[in-house]
Order: sequence, then structure tokens, then C-alpha cells
Amino acid sequence: MVFEIFLIFLLIIANGIFAMSEIAVVSVRKTRLHQLAQEGDQKASAVLKLADQPSRFLSTIQIGITLIGIMAGAIGGARLSNRLAQLLALFSWLTPYQEVVAFSVVVLAITYFSLIIGELLPKQIALTNPERVAGLIVRPMRLLSL
Repeated sequence: MVFEIFLIFLLIIANGIFAMSEIAVVSVRKTRLHQLAQEGDQKASAVLKLADQPSRFLSTIQIGITLIGIMAGAIGGARLSNRLAQLLALFSWLTPYQEVVAFSVVVLAITYFSLIIGELLPKQIALTNPERVAGLIVRPMRLLSL
């Protein structure tokens, strides 16, 4: 069960990176990037290219977020909820409801952490300093969006 939780946590972090990347590139100040690019900042030039042609980049982000959500749901729904149901079977009064309770707890937990760690927090980080975040993610995102 620890492995499944760790894997879901990694998927939520990956989702956060995609969400942060999206907001950072969409909300960059192009005038600031042009200034940095003129000063020789290669990352700023690369971010400008992503920002000027957002369709491929945004499609890559959406595919990544969707795949991560499906994988987290599959791991949580199939494996983690079954293991939790086995633990809940130790409580005799929960035995008739163990599968429903386990599934509900797993879905609620994954949803909560996905929203906070995988969406809201990364987007807030990206909004506070979009140029810096965009500069950090530009190379990996360019590779993924080939």
C-alpha cells in the first residue's frame, strides 16, 4: 500500500508541474521576456517561442494532465482501495461496507490532494513569478511537445 501511495503522490506532483507550466507560460509578461531575450537570455527566447505558438504546448499539457489523472484514478481505484478494504475488514462492523468506504476514502483523498498539490498550489507559484517558472520548465516542455 505504501508503494501505491508513493506512486499516486508522484503522479500528483507531475500533474502539478504540468499545471504550473501551463499557467506560467500563459501568464508571462512578454515585454519582460523580450527584454531578457535581448539581454541574451536563451530561456526567455525559448519561452517566447512557446508563448507565441501555444496550441502544441497546451495540447501537450492537456494530454499530460489527462493521462496522469487516469493513472492516479486507476491505481487508486483498483489497487489502493482494495488494500484499504482489506484493512477495513478487520473492523467487523465495517465489513458489509468495506469496499464502498475504502473506495470513497481513496477517491476523496486523491481528489483533495490533486486539487491542492496538483493544481492550486502550483498555479499560485506560477502566478507569483511566471517568467522564472517558465524559464525552469521550458526545455522539458519543448521536448515533450515535439
